[in-house]
Amino acid sequence: MQEISESRHLTIGGLIFPDMDQCDFTGPFEVLSRIPNSTFFTISKDKQFVRDMRGLQIIPDMTVEEAPLLDVLLVPGGYGQEKISTDEVILAFIRKQAKHAMYVFSVCTGTLICGAAGLLHGRKATTHWAALEALPLYGATACDDRVVIDGDFISAGGVTSGIDGALALAALLRGDRIAKELQLYMAYDPRPPFDSGTPLKAPEDVLKNVCAQIQGITEQRLSSACKYASLNVNVLK
Repeated sequence: MQEISESRHLTIGGLIFPDMDQCDFTGPFEVLSRIPNSTFFTISKDKQFVRDMRGLQIIPDMTVEEAPLLDVLLVPGGYGQEKISTDEVILAFIRKQAKHAMYVFSVCTGTLICGAAGLLHGRKATTHWAALEALPLYGATACDDRVVIDGDFISAGGVTSGIDGALALAALLRGDRIAKELQLYMAYDPRPPFDSGTPLKAPEDVLKNVCAQIQGITEQRLSSACKYASLNVNVLK
């Protein structure tokens, strides 16, 4: 898809929900909300404030029922992904928007929410490294990349990769120059103090400790994916 003329206004929406990981949302928001001639709406199931998994509170602009048809839909992840993935109101909203949107953009385990909505069949996609095993159960080809673009579906890996994905999306929408200007404004030039950001790079004891900390949610996510696959076995063949 070619970049969109700046004369065309773009409507962008980000889904928020309880126990989401706010960085999955706020990282991309920093980029997407600055795209020229666009409006960004924060959307939730109702208009109550949303508390993320670490306690940060975000107030939505509108409900899923009030939301207009979007050009771009952002779907973040977080521990609340498990509950929201069984909410038919939210899943119906995602399916409805996906039919109209130029792009659906998932971050971290937001990809699993899109999977529960049926968006991953036959797609290449990525998610948080601890949840990659679940993707094939939603009909996707799992890619251990920071950002994966498959047609009108863009997925980013764990948490901070949402910024990378948002910049890639900005380039698709408005061209490389605009994306580079956004990156420069943000001073996005990562130089982490440790080279421990992936399972392949992390020291063995660090990886072991993190895996132990997230073992429960990891097993729960895999169980949910298995349930989805068993209920949609004919579709996934």
